[in-house]
Amino acid sequence: MHRLPTRSALGLALCLALAPLSFAAHAQAVAAQPAATTQAEDPRLSGFDAHVEAVRKQFDVPGIAVAIVEDGRIVYQKGFGPREVGKPAQIDENTLFAIASNTKAFTATALSMLADEGKLSLDDRVIDHLPWFRMSDPYVTREMRIKDLLSHRSGLTLGAGDLLYWPTTTYTTEEVARRLKDVPLGGSFRGQYAYDNILFGVAELVIEEASGMSYEDFLRKRIFAPLGMGDTRFNSDRLEASDNVATGYAKADFKDLQPAPRMTWHNVSGAGGIYSSVHDLTKWMNMHLAGGTYTDKDGKEQRLVSAKRQQGMWSIVTPIPVNEPSVAELRPGKPNFLGYGEGWQLSDYRGNKLVWHTGGWPGMVSRLTLVPDRKLGVIVLTSQEVGAAFNAVTMQALDAMLEAPKHDWLGAYAKAVAKSEAGADEDWQKHLAARAKNAPPSLPLASYAGTFRDPWYGDVVISNENGKLVMRFSKTADLVGTMEPWQHDTFIVRWHQRWLNADAFVNFNLDADGKIEEVRMEPVSPLTDFSFDFQDLRLEKK
Repeated sequence: MHRLPTRSALGLALCLALAPLSFAAHAQAVAAQPAATTQAEDPRLSGFDAHVEAVRKQFDVPGIAVAIVEDGRIVYQKGFGPREVGKPAQIDENTLFAIASNTKAFTATALSMLADEGKLSLDDRVIDHLPWFRMSDPYVTREMRIKDLLSHRSGLTLGAGDLLYWPTTTYTTEEVARRLKDVPLGGSFRGQYAYDNILFGVAELVIEEASGMSYEDFLRKRIFAPLGMGDTRFNSDRLEASDNVATGYAKADFKDLQPAPRMTWHNVSGAGGIYSSVHDLTKWMNMHLAGGTYTDKDGKEQRLVSAKRQQGMWSIVTPIPVNEPSVAELRPGKPNFLGYGEGWQLSDYRGNKLVWHTGGWPGMVSRLTLVPDRKLGVIVLTSQEVGAAFNAVTMQALDAMLEAPKHDWLGAYAKAVAKSEAGADEDWQKHLAARAKNAPPSLPLASYAGTFRDPWYGDVVISNENGKLVMRFSKTADLVGTMEPWQHDTFIVRWHQRWLNADAFVNFNLDADGKIEEVRMEPVSPLTDFSFDFQDLRLEKK
């Protein structure tokens, strides 16, 4: 999901994910010493601990965990900062974080395992496994293949349909999938890349149909257990009281650090549900770097997924245009190619192919990066919504392990964040300049109240409470906010949960007789997470 985007989502999930930051003092968060580690320090990583601490301080991140593997060995794993600000427990290599959209690779691997077993083909039509499945276009419904569910080329726009489950809704996984028939397509089928989450929920249902197991059981029994990922949890609903879990933090109103709620994607877990630690994820990375094999508890080599299918996941299905970095200092990281495979991003760096993904969740963002030809992998998990932090740590680690020329990645990403924030401020000033200050609503406030229905989301209720309009999304407990008049028949809804950072313009379109025909919405800030796809709503009064 989140801010060009950080969550992916909430998420969240492109290389230069940036979130706003402030430099308010959080002494407890930045002063703690890193947890002890058991392996001898690799000389290539001299000064790396200090770099991670500098990243934490620069971007106001309470906690970071990092692991690096090479040639099947763990060469580095360490935690930095407190699990919860103001409390003594420290993050270590076993601390659990929400890995969000890094879950997508697990979903793709599960489907590949079923393909190896002959229970499906990635070229099967989705309706061959889920006969009820529908997209808004009959041709897309008929031609959608399982591979299409994993590669962001469906014709859906960025984050389309995410409001069906984000923030947490009462819909079930199947209900979310069935509502796809009313989610509009904004692009051509297989015509362009547009990141989505919702189709990975459909992929989750395909896994259940083909395997005869719940998605949770498949992950636990077929992936977590064989790889020895004993601390990894299916989603936040499965966290136990005794678990070593980090608390996530968000910048409410893009400035004030506060704990983020521990949310669940119970209805689209295949897109981003898993909680894991850097230590458990070293086992996941080493399996992939070994071509789909692992060593079991008896010391025998076993195969989790075929080399053919594993390479299939790492082959570009959907090309992605390579854009110029937002600041010149990021140009050394500009790839020559960029694309999406099956649950993985694909690009290159300094002549090496990269296989990677990012993830974003309320209060937590992460990045997992593999360099297959070097049998090298880097994991960075963080407890604050700022993608610049995991990128600065990842790029420093890659340069160290590849013995590349030194580059000031911290300074580069700090400059990019500053530019992003300045752009958002400029955008808001444009809104202020264009506003007609003496243009009150054309109707009495009570006339704007009512129940409005969108074909794919459902009902949104606007009520007149003590002279103020309050908006409530019927299936989303966290989307409740007070509407403030902006100009004419446009309002701004300010959500009571300020950590959402998703205030939105609400525009009432009136007919010639002054009756409300339709309500449209759009985020106020360009920094708002893309999963708040308010712009796709078409609200009509019931």
